[in-house]
Amino acid sequence: MRQPTLRSGAVLLMLLLAGASSGPAVRVGSKAFTESILLGAIATGRLQAAGIEASHEKGLGGTRILWRGLIEGSIDLYPEYSGTLWTEILGRSGSPDDSLATALAAQGVRISAPLGFNNTYALGMLEARAAALGIRRLSDLRDHPELVLGLSHEFMNRDDGWPGLRAAYALPHQGVRGLDHDLAYRALGAGSIDLTDLYSTDAEIASLGLRVLEDDATYFPDYQAVFVYRADLATRRPEAAAALGTLAGRFDAATMVELNRRARLDRVPEDEVAAAWLDQTFGNGGAVRAEGRAARIARRTGEHLALVSISLLAAILVAVPLGVLAARRPRLGAVVLAGAGLLQTIPSLALLVFLIPLLGIGTPPAVVALFLYSLLPIVRNLHAGLTGIPVGLAESARALGLPAGARLWHIELPLASPALLAGIQTSAVINVGTATLGALIGAGGYGQPILTGVRLDDVGLILEGALPAAGLALLVQGGFALLGRRIIPRGLRLRPLD
Repeated sequence: MRQPTLRSGAVLLMLLLAGASSGPAVRVGSKAFTESILLGAIATGRLQAAGIEASHEKGLGGTRILWRGLIEGSIDLYPEYSGTLWTEILGRSGSPDDSLATALAAQGVRISAPLGFNNTYALGMLEARAAALGIRRLSDLRDHPELVLGLSHEFMNRDDGWPGLRAAYALPHQGVRGLDHDLAYRALGAGSIDLTDLYSTDAEIASLGLRVLEDDATYFPDYQAVFVYRADLATRRPEAAAALGTLAGRFDAATMVELNRRARLDRVPEDEVAAAWLDQTFGNGGAVRAEGRAARIARRTGEHLALVSISLLAAILVAVPLGVLAARRPRLGAVVLAGAGLLQTIPSLALLVFLIPLLGIGTPPAVVALFLYSLLPIVRNLHAGLTGIPVGLAESARALGLPAGARLWHIELPLASPALLAGIQTSAVINVGTATLGALIGAGGYGQPILTGVRLDDVGLILEGALPAAGLALLVQGGFALLGRRIIPRGLRLRPLD
């Protein structure tokens, strides 16, 4: 028998990843909040109108993930803010000055002309609550340590966020809660928290009747909206920089608030909002129109199946030899099983972030993470199946003079096939659910509508991802049950495969 090896499995995995990571000429990224996604969609539309093949990787996470993706070439450009670049990326204090572009150029990044509005950080409260306590300025918070603060996760850790703000104003508040930015607004409206961080162009400020507290110590820098892009993009596709240049000065704060309002409060898809603005501003702006629901589900199904099938196939090629090795070499097997178990304990989000420096943003890190999570059920089940073969059967095969390879192929693997198939089935079902997290780093799949639905508080969008994911998991489980009836020897099918 010629067995698959670890090396052949790794080679196949790399080839599959190389094919999965091929993409369009220009990849536009955006952060996981509405305004960034809108600006990313608008930039994509202008690039397409200029005849450039471009795609938009929506909602990839926070500043550091997007910046890392830009530096490493996983994306070519994304919308950013001058104050964020100055403080969070470059680690400088105060407001940005003329040296910003020079400092970015030293890292292989260029910056577009400002889009025309300043979206600064701020802190806000419900108007009635602030009025009752007489709070108008950030410095007033020092007298109210009883307030419950719920701040966005990124703001909690940014250089220009909560740690510096608390020090600048000597704020006494403890036990501050970290929340998703969009969920914080809901918590504020429900009275679960008293105060949260805002973006000054958020539509919820007006809709919830919030009081934006005055930054009387002028802590927050200027946050002019811009696009940052790789310097090699200007060489590779010089018309891309020209297309971005047409957006300079086209926005003011009121325009951005209205675009955010349509997307967040009216629940118009971001692509549709971007397309309408481009049509109004430039005529045929070239933005991709919002897909119909059936087309979206079909596309997400293809993405999800690719994530699951590539990772599962690679896991089978690697896990089967590992399972055989673990069964035949007990001491080494203990190490193999412990290592596979250790991989299973790594939180999914942490593993995805750890893989970004190695593989970039998108499909490759998601596939590798799913591959690693798939190993344990297959290795453990095959090990159990092989070690559970009755001693008499194994001795009979040896007595017949069969070589080790023939015994494995003709005797041991068939006897262990129920356990092996059960392990593969378990890995496949787990992968279907875990693959939804790939949307956090631009891998697509059913996680994309789920994350968008959570962000927009849209149950329909959440179900658009959750129901197909559940249905696919059931189909996978049923498919493996049918497969078991066909390939497992009848004498071993004492009961249906679970």
